[in-house]
Amino acid sequence: MAGQGTPATALLVRHGVAHRTHPYRVSPDAPNYGALVAVALGVAPERVFKSLVTEVDGALTVAVVPVTGELDLKALAAAVGGKRAALADRAVAERATGYVRGGISPLGQRRRLPTVLDESALDLPTIYVSAGRRGLQLELAATALVALTDARTAPLQTR
Repeated sequence: MAGQGTPATALLVRHGVAHRTHPYRVSPDAPNYGALVAVALGVAPERVFKSLVTEVDGALTVAVVPVTGELDLKALAAAVGGKRAALADRAVAERATGYVRGGISPLGQRRRLPTVLDESALDLPTIYVSAGRRGLQLELAATALVALTDARTAPLQTR
């Protein structure tokens, strides 16, 4: 689709990974943003994942979790062999990834960060993640996301 290229979509094309892009319109300041994205796309909310940049023992790490739950910071720290995890400062996250809040993709980041994907993604035929721009989601197989990011999988969400 013309005009929808991002570093994330370019990475998928370069590696020949099957994917689809899905534009949507939701205010980035809306409460329950992820749930509203799922409604706008007409998909089950457990298939839509958010990418959260965190700091685990001082090292930036990306956690990819369903929008239906919250990130369990202790589970994330344990998944990467750390002791403490916290959400990264917005400016730090944007600078490290090259993306803006609401459009941070786990793919095509400026600096490739360690990634942990919630294991629930592996039970789904495809998942939706940010394409690297507000208003655009990528649909792809979770196994493709794991392969391209060298992600670990672990139970990461609280309900």
